[in-house]
Amino acid sequence: MTELIVLELFSGIGGMHYALKESLVKFKIKAAIDISEKANETYKFNNSNINVINGNIDGLKVKDYQDVNAILMSPPCQPFTRNNKTEQRDLNDHRTDAFVTICKLIKNNEFRNLSYILMENVVGFEKSNMRDIFINALKENDFFFQEFIISPHQLNIPNTRHRYYCIARKISNFKFVQDEILTTIPGFNIDSQQKLPVSHYINPSISLDDFKLSTAILEKRFNVLDICTCDSFNSMCFTKSYSKYLEGTGSVYYSKTRAELNEKIKEIEQNNMDIKLKEALNLRFFSPDEAAHLMCFPDNFKFPENISKTTAYKLIGNSICVKVVSELIKILYHE
Repeated sequence: MTELIVLELFSGIGGMHYALKESLVKFKIKAAIDISEKANETYKFNNSNINVINGNIDGLKVKDYQDVNAILMSPPCQPFTRNNKTEQRDLNDHRTDAFVTICKLIKNNEFRNLSYILMENVVGFEKSNMRDIFINALKENDFFFQEFIISPHQLNIPNTRHRYYCIARKISNFKFVQDEILTTIPGFNIDSQQKLPVSHYINPSISLDDFKLSTAILEKRFNVLDICTCDSFNSMCFTKSYSKYLEGTGSVYYSKTRAELNEKIKEIEQNNMDIKLKEALNLRFFSPDEAAHLMCFPDNFKFPENISKTTAYKLIGNSICVKVVSELIKILYHE
């Protein structure tokens, strides 16, 4: 089949690149473009042969990419995120500007050879005005498309991270195409993916002192912690605020079993939430590398030494699950 000549947009730390490798399709990266210097540094650190460009996608020179037949992208998610404090800003957020530009280029067939598109974003995007602009651009340029909302735990990966995905191509429609958003990956054989506990992704030689939860956290925020154990088969979605905030930003790790944890918590409750007993649990944050591996980045993926933990967590929170995207690439290319 045709080799994919790929333009990675909003490329981050290279998740789409790793997904392409995982999918085993034949491909070549024309360029990977992102505005984040730290993300680009991390991408380049792990893939020195890739043309990683630091720049604003609004200034993309389309004439330089006329041989590109595939665009893989993960545009900024903040405009489409809702929480208790903020409403979805959608097109009122300037961070959609670059994506709007790309949609115009797609709609007007500016990439003459473009045949494949994969886009990832947060749940909530599917209800946005930006989604309507994106889908209209696909329709105007005669793309067949299918939308999904998928989480890695559905593929036996011990992490929950529901995300919106859209795959689109020109060559033919998808056999399973439906009007509604799909919540499973058609044809995926879950038995082909070994189910491994969280402990499989843990680095046993990591320094506890570097990641151990502070006494202040244990005193004030113990009750909101999502605690993974060595035998857990799931973990909470890592966000860019992981380790900075405790509630809803990702799980923390306890190195023994769930049964042992339950006994320890029972003892803590019986002793008036004694801080010494809490400290004895040795709860810790996942390291940036461990969090990346839970998102299916390869074992040899590392962050440069000059990237701080805070920055690394932010980069992970803005990245993708490699395994989920690799399965969607297989469908996009082969199905």
